[in-house]
Amino acid sequence: MFNTHVKPVRELRNNYSDLAAIIKTHDHIIITNNGKSESVLISFEDFKKYEEFLHLRYIDEKLKEAEAKAADPNTTWYSHEEFWDRVEAL
Repeated sequence: MFNTHVKPVRELRNNYSDLAAIIKTHDHIIITNNGKSESVLISFEDFKKYEEFLHLRYIDEKLKEAEAKAADPNTTWYSHEEFWDRVEAL
């Protein structure tokens, strides 16, 4: 499990090496500006994992939409040849 750290934006300028050490442990840092949350600092490795997670969620959502359309009795189905004829006609 990771921990959340809250640091003001000036820490980025003054103590980046300390912040970098924190994110290497897979903790994340909420950067504040004038007391309001503004951004999150995470390691690049964790960012890549998050991007992959979002991509997989997107694919899952699109597959569920496709399954729902396929189950709809009003869905029009085309043969392989009909499909390509329609594409070429566009």
